[in-house]
Amino acid sequence: MTQPGRYGVDAPGVVLALFGAATADVVLYALRGFSLGPAFGCGLMGLAMLWSSKVGKLRAREALLDLVGLRGDERVLDVGCGRGLVLHGAARRLRDGRAVGIDIWRAKDQTGNDPRATLANAAREGVAAKVAVQSADMRMLPFVDASFDAVVSSLAIHNVHGTAERAKALCEIVRVLKPGGRVALQDIAHTAQYARVLRACGLREVRRTGLRFAIVPPVRVVSAIK
Repeated sequence: MTQPGRYGVDAPGVVLALFGAATADVVLYALRGFSLGPAFGCGLMGLAMLWSSKVGKLRAREALLDLVGLRGDERVLDVGCGRGLVLHGAARRLRDGRAVGIDIWRAKDQTGNDPRATLANAAREGVAAKVAVQSADMRMLPFVDASFDAVVSSLAIHNVHGTAERAKALCEIVRVLKPGGRVALQDIAHTAQYARVLRACGLREVRRTGLRFAIVPPVRVVSAIK
């Protein structure tokens, strides 16, 4: 019997800081009569980020995966898979394909970020037989050229600091993508760069969406075909 996966909270340090600031403002209001405006603002943003982690990301995942149009027999790569929300969503769309996730497993990016948690979630979701994970830097993917039919990434590439370093990650994504394969990248920042680099690498039908608010902060999605 399958169960929902446990996918943690994104940017836990930011969420804690927001709730901490809201609490501090309430204390200052009680002691000094300060305005409660900052408390409401920080508290609402913290709640919005929690909602995003628990509900909004599930909706955004399905929209992201729709863009790569899986038939069911593909090899799919999730770059920066974390605890596997998108990875396992892809696996559920596969009949006899394979979903592979890579990450460097930093806890500051997501609570409980660990490959064992990812595999445990795969088991809960009933897709363990179709999922594999590896520890790898997205700037040096450990796969041969043209080894995946589709590549997806959600809220990961922005964590690579520096324009040139992000470009390396994007070029690696293009390298491991098969001709005719599709890529869909969802992120909170730098998506204009993603689109430019994919075009420079020769991908076609490169598209960048407007802001999507199922995730907080809101995201844009860049998609393309090799």
